[in-house]
Order: sequence, then C-alpha cells, then structure tokens
Amino acid sequence: MRDKLLQLEKAAFEEVASVKGKEAVLELKNKYLGRKGELAALTKELGKFPPEERPIIGELINRIRGSIEERIQSLLTALLQNEREEKLKAEKIDVTLPGRYIPLGKRHPVTQVMDEVIRIFSGMGFEIAEGPEVETDYYNFEALNMPKDHPARDMQDTFYISADALLRTHTSPVQIRVMKEQKPPLRVIAPGKVYRRDSDVTHTPMFHQVEGFMVDEAITFGDLKGVLSAFLHSLFREDMAIRFRPSFFPFTEPSAEVDIQCVMCSGKGCRVCKGSGWLEILGAGMIHPMVFKAVEYDAEKFTGFAFGLGIERIAMLKFGIDDIRLFFENDVRFLKQF
Repeated sequence: MRDKLLQLEKAAFEEVASVKGKEAVLELKNKYLGRKGELAALTKELGKFPPEERPIIGELINRIRGSIEERIQSLLTALLQNEREEKLKAEKIDVTLPGRYIPLGKRHPVTQVMDEVIRIFSGMGFEIAEGPEVETDYYNFEALNMPKDHPARDMQDTFYISADALLRTHTSPVQIRVMKEQKPPLRVIAPGKVYRRDSDVTHTPMFHQVEGFMVDEAITFGDLKGVLSAFLHSLFREDMAIRFRPSFFPFTEPSAEVDIQCVMCSGKGCRVCKGSGWLEILGAGMIHPMVFKAVEYDAEKFTGFAFGLGIERIAMLKFGIDDIRLFFENDVRFLKQF
C-alpha cells in the first residue's frame, strides 16, 4: 500500500510539471484529489488493513494529499498570475495621454426657481398637488366663477381642443379638484405648465405657474399677507420692500396684485420698472364664496386665500434676464451660466 501511494505521488508530480493551461490543471486536480480520484480510491482500501497499521497509512495518505494539493495550487497561482499579466499588457493604457473633458450638465434656470419655490412653501407646511394639463371648461373657468359669458375669459387667450376641452390657462383648476376631494383644513400648492395664446419678449405660449391656497376656519387677509411676505423675503432678500395693491380676479374677493421693490434699481426707478421702483410679482386674494359654492364648502364657516405666480417671471428677475424666449431656445451658452 505504501509503494502504491508513493508511486501515485511521483506520477502526480510528473504530471504537474508537464501540464499546461488552467483547465488542464483543474482536470489534474480532479483526477488525483477528486471524490472519485485515484487517492480517494486508495483511501477506501484502508479498511482492509489491521487496526494497528491504519494510522500509519492514513498519515501517509494525508501527507501525499497535502503535497499534491500544494503543487497543484502553486501551479494554478502561477498560471493565473501569467494570465493577469498578459491581460494587463493587452489592455495597456498610455497614462501620458491628456484626459477627455466631459462637461457636467446643470439644472435649467426655470427648474432651479421652481425647486426653490416648492422648497419654501413646503417649509411652511404646504402640500404639493398636481392636475391634468388638458382640462375641461368647467374646472378651468366655470368652477372658478367664470361662466361662459364672463369677460375675464377674454384675458386668458385659451387654446381650445374642443367645445369643452382645452389646455389649462392656469393651475387654479387643481384648487377645485383638491377641494372637491378633501375637506378643510387645506394648505396646498400646485406647480405645473400652463398654456395661453401669447408670444413676445415677456410671454410664451407655454410657461410655468404655481397656484397656492389655504382654507380653514377664520383665515384672514392678514394670513395671506403674512404667508406671501415670508415667501418673497425668503425668495429674494429679507429687506425687500413689498406692497399689496387692490385688483380684480373673478375667483377671489377682495383681490390684490403683489409688487416687490425693483431688483434692478433697488426702487430708484429704471427701464425695467418703468421708473416706478416697483415690479409686479403675483396675484392673490381671498377665495370667492362662489368658488366655495362650486366645491360645496360652507362659506359661512370656512374662509381661505389663493395666489398664483409665474416661474419664468421670477427667474427673469432673479437672474436679470430680459427676454423670456431665451429659456426655451436650448442655447447651451445661455443655459450653462446658471
């Protein structure tokens, strides 16, 4: 038995010395050390020997197993190292070559302002709501106190798809949809795209707007002034002068236009503010009782305010841009400045 084991060891060493290739080494390992290999076959004969001889033969088997395994593993390691070196040579990189500059993209200035507006109102506890861009006449006009013969419809320059379907002219329809589904208290903003038939240096057929509203018991115009003042101070600067002027919107009463001190001349008067020192920034007011009637709210119990602002208008003021069309021309030279 001892001679058989030593001959097996010698044969294994000779094969290890002559074998080439990783696959061949693995086959050789399986031939000698596998569960059905030659060493395993000799190990099964151990039970035929007297008990006093078995430890001696078992020790010899373990030694031979270890020596064969060590030789095979050493060869396998050398083959893997050679393979790695050959691969590195084939994939050699000339580190002296200059790198390729890949310019990083930046968020669009309109997106930057929209994100900032949402962040500020979210910090005040306002939730975000969305609605369809293709609206019905009811949600876009009638539920907002603008019946079919109302003159305010002429101000909207609407894109009609059919007699009852249109591209929404403001995000105010989201206000109606939310109030029909939920009961007060509500504190919601509705950012999104809106569409109107208008195109010049300060208007585009598509632009972005944020509608906001708050409804609860005992909401006053003072709450409206406080929320919008805090918002505008956070958006521009803390010492920014703000004023509220009486105005008219069919879905709010009383209504107001909100102006800020001209960001170009700090209120001294310039071409942008037409010498007045003030810039109109948004419209707002207390929600009209007829709007509450459309959503089946008790106007005697609940009050609320609503406001709407154009994102492009704010972006133009924040970044000193004098032509709104630049936002949509996709000129990388313009966009990369922001």
